Amino acid sequence: MTRIDTPLSTCLWFDDRLEEAVAHYTSIFPRSSAGAMARNSDGTVLGAEWVLDGMPFRGINGGPVHAHFTEAVSISVRCADQAEVDRYWDALVDGGEESRCGWLKDRFGLSWQIVPQRLYDLLGDPDPARAQAAMQAMLTMSRIVVADLEAAADAAG
Repeated sequence: MTRIDTPLSTCLWFDDRLEEAVAHYTSIFPRSSAGAMARNSDGTVLGAEWVLDGMPFRGINGGPVHAHFTEAVSISVRCADQAEVDRYWDALVDGGEESRCGWLKDRFGLSWQIVPQRLYDLLGDPDPARAQAAMQAMLTMSRIVVADLEAAADAAG
């Protein structure tokens, strides 16, 4: 198990499913690993450290009383292509729920944005009509579909 050596990391509050969340997340992303886990006297996990694709996280099992995940905080995943979008989307939405514009909530209630690099490219297109068409197409989607973004941009240009 690795210990996080950076002074900055994201800390997430789970009701009581931290150990399950760490196992789930680290199974999805490359360059990921579970780190140290602090356990209560009964063996349940109190806190944990883990790394997702090189990014450090910490978490606690704080119970349901004080905090819940909201869309105000999300983790954004920039994807190289549609295959990567589909892989992350399917793995993270399993047991959760789809939202709009590339957003989803996973089975733990944490919000994710699964965004193909191609969307950023199209939104930055020097032709404002193409960029706007790509934006309008994205606004109609749950999972972002690169081919549909490109078709919308091409129709406008």
